[in-house]
Amino acid sequence: MSSNKNIVPEEREALNKFKMEAASEVGVNLKQGYNGDLTSKQAGSVGGQMVKKMVESYENSIKTNK
Repeated sequence: MSSNKNIVPEEREALNKFKMEAASEVGVNLKQGYNGDLTSKQAGSVGGQMVKKMVESYENSIKTNK
């Protein structure tokens, strides 16, 4: 089981920025700190957008390294 406590501060900041950007792209208003008031649909949209962007980034890196 992984824990967010193992993330170095710079990585945590980058991940939070990435999450905020993804939320903005799908129209979900995230605030700093607790976001327990989000619906499952909203939270899923943010997570799905993050995965989509990660896959795109990976695919682009494969094309670049060929």
